[in-house]
Amino acid sequence: MEDTFRWTLVTAIAPIAWGTNYFVTHEYLPAGHPLYGAVFRALPAGLLLLALARQLPQGVWWWRSLVLGICNMGAFFALIYLASQLLPVSLASTIMSAAPFTMALFAWGLLAERPTVLVLTGAASGIAGVVLLLGAGPAAVDVRGVAASAAALTMSSFGYVLAKKWGRASIASTSWQLIAGGLVLIPFAVLFEGAPPHLDLPAVAGFAYVGLVATALAFTAWFAGLQRLSAAKVGLIGLLNPVTGVLLGVLVSGDVLVPRQFLGLALVLLGITLSLPRRGPRTRPQEGLAPAGGKPSWSLPNQLDVTE
Repeated sequence: MEDTFRWTLVTAIAPIAWGTNYFVTHEYLPAGHPLYGAVFRALPAGLLLLALARQLPQGVWWWRSLVLGICNMGAFFALIYLASQLLPVSLASTIMSAAPFTMALFAWGLLAERPTVLVLTGAASGIAGVVLLLGAGPAAVDVRGVAASAAALTMSSFGYVLAKKWGRASIASTSWQLIAGGLVLIPFAVLFEGAPPHLDLPAVAGFAYVGLVATALAFTAWFAGLQRLSAAKVGLIGLLNPVTGVLLGVLVSGDVLVPRQFLGLALVLLGITLSLPRRGPRTRPQEGLAPAGGKPSWSLPNQLDVTE
């Protein structure tokens, strides 16, 4: 159980980092360039991780990296960037808070991980809490932003579960996905958006933060957690994303929480709590997941070896 709790904490790094992403994107990154924004986020982070891993994909991992790169990185980043520009943070985050449900459904179909009552209860509690916390209301809604958020939710949930099914979590595999996703987007960015946008100093700093913290570090932690925990529980941990966004508003912008938001925060934390490990028979913790005959594919903090 201690090992599971440790991996829960590692996984939590990702949604906490992502919780700052909407704010940075909305405030500092150039509007109207979702494709270039996704390229600038994915490629530098992928190249950095590849330099650390010093490992290229082999065999089936060439096409697997492309598929996962599109689902989890390239198309996902572009859709999230677009949603961040078209929707209030509250509505975009509320839509994405359905991830525990969508990940549980994909895990049921692809991994035969049948969602438990606790997981479903936690997901329902989390979504209700996010609605109260962020106050997504009847304000004017851009249908394009809603469609972008829903597509990002579905595509990423499928991609995350597929990554878990294929059993690979490492710095190297994360870098392959980021590079593949970024490269696929370049021709579309040139075709639909023309020349790259001019980046002032705040935009450069914003992309540096998004690339290093909310991408390289966050996705490495996220995929590590996916290999150690059930997909549905990882989805519940992801509810830390909107919580971080709200708390950032309190700390940075001086926002004041009203009673409804405190209730929402309590419901979200309840949903996350239901994902935490329960006491049970002590089992030997997994040391790594890899194909037969391969070496363990994940080990913190020294994972640079990938085999297949």
